[in-house]
Amino acid sequence: MTRTRVLMVVEQLRRSTPGGIGTYARGLMQGLGELDPGEAPEVELLASRPGRRGSGGGDPLAAHGYPVRSSVLPGPALTRAWDRGVLRAPTGFDVVHAVSLATLEPGDAALVSTVHDLLWRRLPDAYPPRGRTWHEAALQRALRRAERFIVPAEEVASDLEEAGAPRGAIRVIPMGCDHLPPPDLEAGAALLERLGVHGPFLLSVGTLEPRKNLVRLTEAYRRIRGSLPEPWSLVLVGPTGWGERVNPEPGVVFAGMVSPGELSALYAMTRLLAYVPLIEGFGLPPVEAMVFGTPVVASPLPSTAGAAFEVDPQDSDSIASGLLTVATDTAVRARLELAGRHRAAELRWSVIARSHVSVWDEVAAAKHGGHRG
Repeated sequence: MTRTRVLMVVEQLRRSTPGGIGTYARGLMQGLGELDPGEAPEVELLASRPGRRGSGGGDPLAAHGYPVRSSVLPGPALTRAWDRGVLRAPTGFDVVHAVSLATLEPGDAALVSTVHDLLWRRLPDAYPPRGRTWHEAALQRALRRAERFIVPAEEVASDLEEAGAPRGAIRVIPMGCDHLPPPDLEAGAALLERLGVHGPFLLSVGTLEPRKNLVRLTEAYRRIRGSLPEPWSLVLVGPTGWGERVNPEPGVVFAGMVSPGELSALYAMTRLLAYVPLIEGFGLPPVEAMVFGTPVVASPLPSTAGAAFEVDPQDSDSIASGLLTVATDTAVRARLELAGRHRAAELRWSVIARSHVSVWDEVAAAKHGGHRG
């Protein structure tokens, strides 16, 4: 049987902060590597030229175990060339898979594009104008170029169909969550010591931007801090984004970016994870935390499938009540820990990768049959 030849467009991994899309790309490659050789496709990676970090030591992307096709162009120039159709995908592949809306003309191959969300349409004020403009233009290019679309949740599938994609061309495949390393408890403890956090603490993980709703979260925390057994800190992990800044509050600690081992440790050590975005396409941090048995307070999200203590992200009182309950109620915590572990076990990257291979094989077979999907 001929193996499907797949070119994965992983330009996101060239960025200094790859974010959730980068986690998806790495997790997908991890899952592909866990498949039996007979069911794995032939995969190569496509990205811009390596930056200074890649000079002298080879291409960092090669560490994922797949051949890398690096352009001579730097990232911004390459993506502009893709946007304008100046550069097409190299020949010799059955499928080009874009891990985001940054797509390119696929040439003789079939293009599969992962669409993580269309939230700039649902909540435009939560995106800067330039970001909304790029995302909308990129969506229209993907609708013209792609044969199939992969989305992480039914809600995204509905939004994409409303935007013009044929429902039969959309496949719902959730994200995995078993990509973090074992907790580096020593590094985690040292990090907390540097931050001045002693004893139990609450945790939130995500980019500091309006959509993540951190202003309401910190307000809710302020309301319940005095009702906790002790004034436990709220540790905020994640890069700085844009928009309204979160005002410093007593007990609120900004940790910034942390290493994967430190993040695993924080998940394992925290009293709970609070993740209350206004809107989300999937919601990865809650299921990352569930891997470690951490109780989660969250907005209704596709990722958690009812395994979190759900609160209304528009209501600070609802968030505050959820934080206090999950922080202190032993029975609720035990229920959430069990439900979370079950949910996390369903989201293994090997299973997610196998579903991607099915889409790739399907679209490749259709292409060889002489028609578009």
